[in-house]
Amino acid sequence: MRAGFLMTALLLVAAPAHAEDHPRSTYVTLVLQAFAAKVECPGTDVVYQDLVRKAEQMQLPEGTTEKVRKAIAWMHTGGKMGEKQDDDLMAEVAVATQATDLNQRRLGMPGWCEAQKTNLAGLIRAKGG
Repeated sequence: MRAGFLMTALLLVAAPAHAEDHPRSTYVTLVLQAFAAKVECPGTDVVYQDLVRKAEQMQLPEGTTEKVRKAIAWMHTGGKMGEKQDDDLMAEVAVATQATDLNQRRLGMPGWCEAQKTNLAGLIRAKGG
Protein backbone atom coordinates (compact mmCIF):
# COMPACT_ATOMS: atom_id res chain seq x y z
CA MET A 1 0.00 0.00 0.00
CA ARG A 2 2.77 2.41 0.93
CA ALA A 3 4.57 1.70 -2.34
CA GLY A 4 1.42 2.67 -4.26
CA PHE A 5 1.23 6.01 -2.48
CA LEU A 6 4.93 6.60 -3.04
CA MET A 7 4.63 5.82 -6.75
CA THR A 8 1.61 8.11 -7.07
CA ALA A 9 3.45 10.88 -5.25
CA LEU A 10 6.48 10.48 -7.50
CA LEU A 11 4.29 10.58 -10.60
CA LEU A 12 2.54 13.70 -9.37
CA VAL A 13 5.81 15.42 -8.52
CA ALA A 14 7.25 14.50 -11.93
CA ALA A 15 4.08 15.46 -13.81
CA PRO A 16 4.52 19.27 -13.72
CA ALA A 17 8.10 19.11 -14.99
CA HIS A 18 7.06 16.60 -17.62
CA ALA A 19 4.07 18.76 -18.60
CA GLU A 20 6.29 21.79 -19.21
CA ASP A 21 8.36 19.79 -21.66
CA HIS A 22 5.33 18.17 -23.25
CA PRO A 23 2.35 20.45 -23.84
CA ARG A 24 0.28 17.37 -24.67
CA SER A 25 0.47 16.29 -21.01
CA THR A 26 -0.97 19.63 -19.97
CA TYR A 27 -3.66 19.30 -22.62
CA VAL A 28 -4.52 15.74 -21.53
CA THR A 29 -5.06 17.01 -18.00
CA LEU A 30 -7.29 19.85 -19.23
CA VAL A 31 -9.43 17.49 -21.33
CA LEU A 32 -9.70 14.93 -18.55
CA GLN A 33 -10.72 17.60 -16.05
CA ALA A 34 -13.25 19.06 -18.49
CA PHE A 35 -14.93 15.68 -18.97
CA ALA A 36 -14.74 15.00 -15.22
CA ALA A 37 -16.46 18.33 -14.58
CA LYS A 38 -19.17 17.42 -17.08
CA VAL A 39 -19.82 14.16 -15.21
CA GLU A 40 -19.28 15.31 -11.62
CA CYS A 41 -20.44 18.94 -11.54
CA PRO A 42 -24.18 19.58 -11.95
CA GLY A 43 -25.08 21.93 -14.78
CA THR A 44 -21.67 21.70 -16.48
CA ASP A 45 -21.09 20.86 -20.12
CA VAL A 46 -18.16 20.52 -22.50
CA VAL A 47 -18.16 21.73 -26.10
CA TYR A 48 -15.90 19.49 -28.16
CA GLN A 49 -15.01 22.31 -30.56
CA ASP A 50 -13.67 24.35 -27.62
CA LEU A 51 -11.29 21.47 -26.83
CA VAL A 52 -10.17 21.35 -30.48
CA ARG A 53 -9.59 25.11 -30.46
CA LYS A 54 -7.47 24.81 -27.29
CA ALA A 55 -5.35 22.07 -28.92
CA GLU A 56 -4.81 24.35 -31.92
CA GLN A 57 -3.80 27.24 -29.62
CA MET A 58 -1.30 24.91 -27.94
CA GLN A 59 0.03 23.98 -31.41
CA LEU A 60 -0.72 20.28 -30.91
CA PRO A 61 -1.02 18.03 -33.98
CA GLU A 62 -4.37 17.77 -35.71
CA GLY A 63 -6.37 14.88 -34.28
CA THR A 64 -4.94 15.22 -30.76
CA THR A 65 -8.34 15.97 -29.22
CA GLU A 66 -9.88 12.82 -30.63
CA LYS A 67 -6.93 10.65 -29.57
CA VAL A 68 -7.11 12.05 -26.04
CA ARG A 69 -10.89 11.60 -25.89
CA LYS A 70 -10.59 7.98 -27.02
CA ALA A 71 -7.79 7.27 -24.54
CA ILE A 72 -9.77 8.74 -21.63
CA ALA A 73 -12.90 6.82 -22.62
CA TRP A 74 -10.96 3.57 -22.96
CA MET A 75 -9.24 3.95 -19.60
CA HIS A 76 -12.33 5.06 -17.69
CA THR A 77 -14.63 2.36 -19.09
CA GLY A 78 -12.22 -0.53 -18.79
CA GLY A 79 -11.89 -0.75 -22.57
CA LYS A 80 -15.64 -0.78 -23.29
CA MET A 81 -15.58 2.59 -25.06
CA GLY A 82 -12.94 4.60 -26.87
CA GLU A 83 -9.71 3.04 -28.11
CA LYS A 84 -6.39 2.32 -26.49
CA GLN A 85 -3.75 4.78 -27.72
CA ASP A 86 0.06 4.71 -27.67
CA ASP A 87 1.72 3.95 -24.33
CA ASP A 88 2.89 7.54 -23.77
CA LEU A 89 -0.61 8.94 -24.16
CA MET A 90 -2.11 6.23 -21.94
CA ALA A 91 0.50 7.06 -19.27
CA GLU A 92 -0.39 10.76 -19.54
CA VAL A 93 -4.08 9.89 -19.04
CA ALA A 94 -3.19 7.75 -16.00
CA VAL A 95 -1.18 10.56 -14.39
CA ALA A 96 -3.92 13.12 -15.16
CA THR A 97 -6.50 10.75 -13.65
CA GLN A 98 -4.47 10.33 -10.47
CA ALA A 99 -3.86 14.05 -10.11
CA THR A 100 -7.52 14.88 -10.72
CA ASP A 101 -8.69 12.22 -8.25
CA LEU A 102 -6.28 13.55 -5.63
CA ASN A 103 -7.50 17.13 -6.15
CA GLN A 104 -11.13 16.04 -5.95
CA ARG A 105 -10.51 14.27 -2.66
CA ARG A 106 -8.44 17.15 -1.27
CA LEU A 107 -10.93 19.87 -2.17
CA GLY A 108 -14.13 17.83 -1.91
CA MET A 109 -16.33 17.60 -4.97
CA PRO A 110 -18.22 20.89 -4.43
CA GLY A 111 -14.92 22.76 -3.96
CA TRP A 112 -13.33 21.02 -6.94
CA CYS A 113 -16.32 21.86 -9.15
CA GLU A 114 -16.19 25.50 -8.10
CA ALA A 115 -12.43 25.67 -8.84
CA GLN A 116 -12.97 24.22 -12.32
CA LYS A 117 -15.17 27.15 -13.32
CA THR A 118 -12.01 29.28 -13.22
CA ASN A 119 -9.39 26.65 -14.11
CA LEU A 120 -11.28 25.47 -17.19
CA ALA A 121 -12.85 28.74 -18.32
CA GLY A 122 -13.35 28.47 -22.07
CA LEU A 123 -13.42 24.65 -21.97
CA ILE A 124 -16.48 24.08 -19.79
CA ARG A 125 -19.68 26.04 -19.58
CA ALA A 126 -23.10 25.95 -18.02
CA LYS A 127 -25.45 23.51 -19.75
CA GLY A 128 -27.51 25.29 -22.35
CA GLY A 129 -25.05 28.20 -22.23
